[in-house]
Amino acid sequence: MRLLTWNIHKGIGSLDRRYDFKRIIDVIDHYQPDVVTMQEVDQGVPRSRGDDQTQLLASVIGYPYYIFGANVDLKQGRYGNATLSRFPIRHWQNIDLTFTGKKSRGALYTELTVPQHGRRLTVHVVNIHLGLSGMERRWQIRRLLESDDIIHLDSGSRMIVSGDTNDWSGALVRGRLRQMGFRCATGTGARASLTFPSWGPVGALDRVLVRGALAEFHHTRARLSLASSASDHLPVVIDMDVVPMSKADVGNDAPVVG
Repeated sequence: MRLLTWNIHKGIGSLDRRYDFKRIIDVIDHYQPDVVTMQEVDQGVPRSRGDDQTQLLASVIGYPYYIFGANVDLKQGRYGNATLSRFPIRHWQNIDLTFTGKKSRGALYTELTVPQHGRRLTVHVVNIHLGLSGMERRWQIRRLLESDDIIHLDSGSRMIVSGDTNDWSGALVRGRLRQMGFRCATGTGARASLTFPSWGPVGALDRVLVRGALAEFHHTRARLSLASSASDHLPVVIDMDVVPMSKADVGNDAPVVG
């Protein structure tokens, strides 16, 4: 399974400040991900010509399943996170991560059914865009892990947390998420994929963390010149194997019949 995560900056270019959503579409189409988690996605906003960016990307590339989670309402339109998938989305929820006195933010949760190894395997994907302060981010991670859709999942459940962490120091990778069994699949320290700013990346703000029966990770940041101009962040692409759990931990996994 290939996942791409990207803060698309509403499709507004990093240097020319020009809205051109075709650049976003072309970059994502180049990498052909099975699952896309995007942040700063517009819906019906004048700055992006009123486009429903989630639906537009889904229709052009051909994602049959997609969800938009609005976090910020504007005078005209709104913006938030979007998750697109080639695999069925069985359940979804937009989890409010707004810290008092700070900008509205959310985590878009989707439960996917991935056919692999002759089974229908359950993968839980969380699409995040966290706050700017360390205290805010720590609170948001606690709230996420204690939310109704997440708290019942055990450490064996396949779970992916991906998106814009706004975490320059990598503290989240070493903190509560690590304590809860998550590992960073996009590298740490000198091996981390640097994604911000796109024209000369020095920060690994965009990360993918995983837990459960997911393996064989290979990650890279996009090195296309088009990606550098399309947004102020670079996308991260990660390939992983969704593996069956042991018989004792089968849970919601089901054999493919017919």
